[in-house]
Amino acid sequence: MSVIGAIMDMASRAGKEARVAMEIITICGLGRNAATYLIDTYKVDAILGLHSLEEVLSVAEVGNEAQIPTLSLFDSVPQWALDRWPFLVQASPSQFTQTKAIVAILKSCEWSRFTFVYEDVNSASTQEVIPHLMEATEESNIKISSIVKLSPFASSFVEELERIKTEQCRVFVVHATLETGVRLFRNAKSMEMMEKGYVWITTSLFTDLLHTVNSSTFSMMEGVMGLGSFLPDTSSQFQDFSRKFQKRFKIEQPEEDNNMPGIFAAEAYDATWILASALTEKNTSGQKLLERVLSTSLGGNGITGEVQFVDRKPAESRIFPIINVIGKYYRELGFWSERLGFFEVINQTTNDTSLQNLGHIFWPGRPLHIPRGWDISTNVNLLRVGVPTMAMFKKFVEVKYDRDGNFTCIGYAIELFKEMVKQLPYYLPYEFIPFNGTYDQLVEQIYLKKFDAVVGDVSVLSRRYQHAEFTHPYTETGLVMVVPVAPHHGKWLFVKPFTLGMWSLTVLIHIYNGFVVWLIERKHSPELEGSALHQTGILLCLAFTRMFLASGDELHSNLTRMTAVAWLFAAIIIGQCYTASLTSMLTVRRLIPKVADFETLKNTNAVVGYGRGAHVVRYLEDVLHFKPKNIRSYTSPEEYAHALRSGEIAAVFLEAPFTKLFLSKYCRSFIAAGPTFGEGGFAFALQKGSPMLTDFTKALLNVSESGTLRYLEQRMIGSEHCVDLETFHDDYESLGLHSFWSLFLFTGGTSTLALAIYVIISLRNRYQSEGKSLVTVFSDVRRYFLYRKKRISRKVSDVESPKPPNTLEMT
Repeated sequence: MSVIGAIMDMASRAGKEARVAMEIITICGLGRNAATYLIDTYKVDAILGLHSLEEVLSVAEVGNEAQIPTLSLFDSVPQWALDRWPFLVQASPSQFTQTKAIVAILKSCEWSRFTFVYEDVNSASTQEVIPHLMEATEESNIKISSIVKLSPFASSFVEELERIKTEQCRVFVVHATLETGVRLFRNAKSMEMMEKGYVWITTSLFTDLLHTVNSSTFSMMEGVMGLGSFLPDTSSQFQDFSRKFQKRFKIEQPEEDNNMPGIFAAEAYDATWILASALTEKNTSGQKLLERVLSTSLGGNGITGEVQFVDRKPAESRIFPIINVIGKYYRELGFWSERLGFFEVINQTTNDTSLQNLGHIFWPGRPLHIPRGWDISTNVNLLRVGVPTMAMFKKFVEVKYDRDGNFTCIGYAIELFKEMVKQLPYYLPYEFIPFNGTYDQLVEQIYLKKFDAVVGDVSVLSRRYQHAEFTHPYTETGLVMVVPVAPHHGKWLFVKPFTLGMWSLTVLIHIYNGFVVWLIERKHSPELEGSALHQTGILLCLAFTRMFLASGDELHSNLTRMTAVAWLFAAIIIGQCYTASLTSMLTVRRLIPKVADFETLKNTNAVVGYGRGAHVVRYLEDVLHFKPKNIRSYTSPEEYAHALRSGEIAAVFLEAPFTKLFLSKYCRSFIAAGPTFGEGGFAFALQKGSPMLTDFTKALLNVSESGTLRYLEQRMIGSEHCVDLETFHDDYESLGLHSFWSLFLFTGGTSTLALAIYVIISLRNRYQSEGKSLVTVFSDVRRYFLYRKKRISRKVSDVESPKPPNTLEMT
């Protein structure tokens, strides 16, 4: 006959449920002495029970020495204990996956922070849950605001509750036993911490025993949400087990008000069934029994579902029911699993990340909407917002004082903050407080609790994170070097549209065309005759002006008309091209920076500027390595401009938003040069750990996505806006002969043809008047050129061989 020894704490509900759930007669005891007694007296083949780490540590050693399988119903047996005692088996699945369910609830409700409250007992359940919880939060943007440790031996938890009540965080995750949790909620109720605005979420350590709580206890816990262990209570196996359990439990535990079985009874039943199945073989004990237990699988026939051991542990729980305390009891909202998210019915296949789809949830105080999870009124009546008074670019932020000393805060950053506050899902009162100091000192005031937030042209820097946290930047990022410009075109800009060759050929073709017109028309126009000097002036005037002033009726020859038409056609095209090219050069000037990069400034020991009170000076010294003596501070854009124009400084370093404003105002004198250096842009600063940070960032994004941000930018800082000079491309080239050679060929060829026709006609008329034919004319021309050739040859030979002085030349 095989015997199973059961060890459990009969003072606890878990122990009572486990004892009744076992289908064999057990002898109940507690601790190491009970285990020794069972082994020595009853020669048990296995030990089952152990609901706490203390019991596991004391009994596992005895079971290991006797080589008896010891099955623990404690769901958080440390891995080192399993490694140390080979006969120790964890029979209940781990519940640490519920930390992911907690994070999923927080994300669904948009709570970025929470306070973790846990019972300080020597238990792996509390020792290991914190690392698992931190690991789950690291995968999201949710952070643990603080950790509160509860001692189970304390008479009350008033001191701990008073401390967390003064903090802004109003979301509490409780990991405690039923007894400690009930005491916690009783004190929280008396301290008005179960009212509107608070959120309480319990883990399975507390929730799994809620079915044993009486109605008066539920009434002080209304609004609590809990995560429990999954128990398929609709199956036929569970229904049959439940009827037997309630009947026997009522007889054995008459003092208990509720006879319904919970997760502890179901897990004890399954573990006992596994042991009983393993002991059906004869002569099975020790190592063989252990191996048979580990290889036994209930499949889907277990009360808790499928049970199968891996590395002496069942698989972790993957489904967690979500409950909500309402009135004098609680209801099941639905379930959560890592694969499906939130769902209402088991075997549902849809994936949903929204808790709200499970139906209406009753929060403490029964608010109509999800609590925001924090409360600023615990620290201040108004949000104290620091505003810098020494901002250089007043369009971003400015503090104005009247004669009575009253101040008004205006500017782009101020208006943007007001619009952002309107986007918050709650009312947030605030007040602006001027601050006269550096921007680093301004952000530090948040750390010193002087301000709750800072609004203005405050740059996001890594070193400032030790004093505050920042929202998403609302401006472009980067640090830019601004230098004076060097104009690309000088006083000879008007000649730039054409190349030298183009100008030369244009002048020559004009003179040539003018000569052709003058030559043909001179016999018909008395004003074209006169002295050589007079006719030269007439020729030049005719070449550049006469043709555009005279009408076609003043020309007497069709040859000159033909020449003039071709000439005018070419002149019009060339003139239009010149005008278009020059207009483009005048409209869009190409500006070249006097200094191309900051290395040139350093190498030449040049002086640079920055805005007084800004962080730029540290960047110039620590990152760009400028000498401190070569860095000067200024207090206004006008001072920047004057210093750059006078040569007092060679460059000024500005944040990207300031650069845009500065260049818009002085767009013809200065230009951005070199690379854009890394810088975080402007943002609003808040206290470290402030739960408002997520709300502010989301509201800021809403302002941006709705178009309000762009509207404010155009209205507040767009009055000086112009096109950024860095976006222009002025790569103009002078027009050359290659663009107009065909046009010059056309007009020059036309003029040459007219000239040739004119010469031929003139020669014909002359010789015809002398009675000579055209053939005779060409013969005379030929003889003339041959004669000229002979004379040239003879002169060359005379130079090479001089004749005697008395030698006669033939003429």
